[in-house]
Amino acid sequence: QAAKSTRMVVIAGVPDGLLHNEVMADILMIHFQMARNNGGDVEEVTYPTGKKGVAYVTFEDEEVVENVLKKDEHRLEDKRLSRSYPLKVTRYCENVRAFIIHLPVLPLLGY
Repeated sequence: QAAKSTRMVVIAGVPDGLLHNEVMADILMIHFQMARNNGGDVEEVTYPTGKKGVAYVTFEDEEVVENVLKKDEHRLEDKRLSRSYPLKVTRYCENVRAFIIHLPVLPLLGY
């Protein structure tokens, strides 16, 4: 199985404070499992995160990440939401991991 970071995407634009966190995580899981959203088997949804309106979705398979990123537009729709919400989906390993790895190094460099 591929490294977890390569099987993850970052989801921005998650409507904040409308529903219980567990319910929102469930809605996100359903969205990213649906074939019409180019989804697949979801291993884990991390929500809430330290950033407002951001979730992390980990798929069972790295190929699903590529398919999800190819979809032009993701709109979060569910009967528990009053309207649909556009989501921004980006690759996890490029932006977040680099930030996490380099941050602890800064004090050692004398900044």
